[in-house]
Amino acid sequence: MNCYLPDEAATVGLASRVAHLLPPEPAGWTFLLEGTLGSGKSTFARGLLRAFGHAGPVPSPTYTLIEPYRLSVGTVYHVDLYRVANAEELRFLGWTELDDGLRLVEWPDRAPGLDTSADLRIHLDYEGAGRRAVVDGLSARGRELAGRLAIIG
Repeated sequence: MNCYLPDEAATVGLASRVAHLLPPEPAGWTFLLEGTLGSGKSTFARGLLRAFGHAGPVPSPTYTLIEPYRLSVGTVYHVDLYRVANAEELRFLGWTELDDGLRLVEWPDRAPGLDTSADLRIHLDYEGAGRRAVVDGLSARGRELAGRLAIIG
Protein backbone atom coordinates (compact mmCIF):
# COMPACT_ATOMS: atom_id res chain seq x y z
CA MET A 1 0.00 0.00 0.00
CA ASN A 2 1.24 3.45 -0.91
CA CYS A 3 -0.56 6.62 0.18
CA TYR A 4 -0.07 10.34 0.65
CA LEU A 5 -0.61 11.69 4.17
CA PRO A 6 -1.24 15.45 3.96
CA ASP A 7 -0.97 16.08 7.71
CA GLU A 8 -0.48 14.55 11.15
CA ALA A 9 -4.17 13.63 11.38
CA ALA A 10 -3.81 11.50 8.25
CA THR A 11 -0.84 9.63 9.79
CA VAL A 12 -2.87 9.00 12.94
CA GLY A 13 -5.78 7.86 10.74
CA LEU A 14 -3.57 5.35 8.93
CA ALA A 15 -2.39 3.98 12.28
CA SER A 16 -5.99 3.68 13.44
CA ARG A 17 -6.95 1.72 10.30
CA VAL A 18 -4.02 -0.64 10.87
CA ALA A 19 -5.01 -1.10 14.54
CA HIS A 20 -8.56 -2.05 13.56
CA LEU A 21 -7.32 -4.69 11.11
CA LEU A 22 -5.27 -6.49 13.73
CA PRO A 23 -6.62 -9.45 15.70
CA PRO A 24 -8.19 -8.64 19.11
CA GLU A 25 -4.95 -9.67 20.85
CA PRO A 26 -2.00 -8.77 18.56
CA ALA A 27 0.74 -10.32 20.72
CA GLY A 28 3.70 -11.49 18.67
CA TRP A 29 3.27 -8.98 15.83
CA THR A 30 6.24 -6.78 14.91
CA PHE A 31 5.96 -3.53 12.94
CA LEU A 32 9.06 -1.84 11.57
CA LEU A 33 8.68 1.95 11.44
CA GLU A 34 11.17 3.37 8.96
CA GLY A 35 11.90 6.88 7.79
CA THR A 36 14.14 9.84 8.30
CA LEU A 37 14.14 11.98 11.42
CA GLY A 38 10.77 13.69 11.88
CA SER A 39 9.01 11.71 9.15
CA GLY A 40 6.18 10.51 11.40
CA LYS A 41 7.33 7.25 12.99
CA SER A 42 6.44 8.32 16.53
CA THR A 43 3.22 9.93 15.27
CA PHE A 44 2.22 6.58 13.75
CA ALA A 45 3.07 4.78 17.02
CA ARG A 46 1.06 7.35 19.00
CA GLY A 47 -1.91 6.91 16.65
CA LEU A 48 -1.81 3.13 17.00
CA LEU A 49 -1.65 3.35 20.79
CA ARG A 50 -4.55 5.83 20.83
CA ALA A 51 -6.59 3.47 18.63
CA PHE A 52 -5.98 0.76 21.25
CA GLY A 53 -7.34 3.06 23.95
CA HIS A 54 -4.20 4.64 25.43
CA ALA A 55 -5.05 8.16 26.61
CA GLY A 56 -1.78 9.23 28.26
CA PRO A 57 1.40 10.67 26.81
CA VAL A 58 3.44 8.73 24.26
CA PRO A 59 7.02 9.93 24.54
CA SER A 60 9.60 8.92 21.98
CA PRO A 61 11.65 6.08 23.52
CA THR A 62 14.93 7.47 22.13
CA TYR A 63 16.59 7.44 25.55
CA THR A 64 14.64 4.72 27.35
CA LEU A 65 14.82 2.46 24.25
CA ILE A 66 11.63 0.60 25.21
CA GLU A 67 8.33 2.02 26.43
CA PRO A 68 5.77 -0.65 27.40
CA TYR A 69 2.03 0.08 27.34
CA ARG A 70 -0.36 -2.30 29.11
CA LEU A 71 -3.66 -2.03 27.26
CA SER A 72 -6.90 -3.99 26.89
CA VAL A 73 -5.48 -5.65 23.72
CA GLY A 74 -2.36 -6.71 25.62
CA THR A 75 1.07 -5.17 25.86
CA VAL A 76 2.44 -2.89 23.16
CA TYR A 77 6.16 -2.17 23.18
CA HIS A 78 7.33 1.04 21.52
CA VAL A 79 11.00 0.41 20.75
CA ASP A 80 13.54 2.92 19.44
CA LEU A 81 16.79 1.42 18.14
CA TYR A 82 18.39 4.74 17.12
CA ARG A 83 21.08 4.39 19.82
CA VAL A 84 21.67 0.67 19.20
CA ALA A 85 24.96 -0.03 17.43
CA ASN A 86 24.35 -3.62 16.28
CA ALA A 87 21.90 -6.52 16.35
CA GLU A 88 23.74 -8.18 19.25
CA GLU A 89 22.62 -5.35 21.54
CA LEU A 90 19.00 -6.50 21.09
CA ARG A 91 19.78 -9.49 23.28
CA PHE A 92 20.91 -7.18 26.07
CA LEU A 93 17.71 -5.15 25.70
CA GLY A 94 15.68 -8.30 26.39
CA TRP A 95 14.30 -8.46 22.84
CA THR A 96 13.14 -12.08 23.17
CA GLU A 97 11.16 -11.14 26.27
CA LEU A 98 9.06 -8.71 24.21
CA ASP A 99 7.31 -11.38 22.13
CA ASP A 100 4.39 -11.39 24.57
CA GLY A 101 3.19 -8.14 22.97
CA LEU A 102 3.04 -6.10 19.79
CA ARG A 103 6.40 -4.49 18.97
CA LEU A 104 6.54 -1.10 17.23
CA VAL A 105 10.18 -0.65 16.23
CA GLU A 106 11.62 2.68 15.15
CA TRP A 107 15.00 2.70 13.36
CA PRO A 108 14.95 -1.06 12.61
CA ASP A 109 17.90 -0.64 10.24
CA ARG A 110 20.12 -0.48 13.37
CA ALA A 111 19.50 -4.21 13.78
CA PRO A 112 20.07 -5.80 10.35
CA GLY A 113 17.98 -8.90 9.74
CA LEU A 114 15.11 -7.75 11.93
CA ASP A 115 12.85 -7.72 8.87
CA THR A 116 13.11 -11.52 8.64
CA SER A 117 11.00 -11.87 11.78
CA ALA A 118 8.75 -8.83 11.32
CA ASP A 119 5.21 -8.69 9.97
CA LEU A 120 4.81 -5.19 8.58
CA ARG A 121 7.12 -2.44 7.34
CA ILE A 122 5.72 1.10 7.42
CA HIS A 123 8.07 3.47 5.62
CA LEU A 124 7.31 7.15 6.08
CA ASP A 125 9.04 9.94 4.21
CA TYR A 126 8.57 13.59 3.37
CA GLU A 127 6.57 14.53 0.30
CA GLY A 128 5.88 18.21 -0.18
CA ALA A 129 4.12 19.56 2.92
CA GLY A 130 2.98 16.05 3.91
CA ARG A 131 4.29 12.52 4.08
CA ARG A 132 4.26 9.42 1.90
CA ALA A 133 3.56 6.08 3.58
CA VAL A 134 4.47 2.76 2.02
CA VAL A 135 3.16 -0.28 3.90
CA ASP A 136 4.63 -3.68 3.04
CA GLY A 137 3.70 -7.06 4.45
CA LEU A 138 6.81 -9.03 5.41
CA SER A 139 5.13 -12.19 6.73
CA ALA A 140 2.07 -14.04 5.43
CA ARG A 141 -0.18 -12.38 8.01
CA GLY A 142 1.51 -9.04 7.36
CA ARG A 143 0.84 -9.35 3.61
CA GLU A 144 -2.78 -10.18 4.36
CA LEU A 145 -3.12 -7.13 6.59
CA ALA A 146 -1.41 -4.86 4.01
CA GLY A 147 -3.75 -6.19 1.32
CA ARG A 148 -6.82 -5.50 3.44
CA LEU A 149 -5.46 -2.04 4.23
CA ALA A 150 -5.02 -1.28 0.53
CA ILE A 151 -8.64 -2.29 -0.16
CA ILE A 152 -10.08 0.09 2.44
CA GLY A 153 -7.67 2.86 1.46
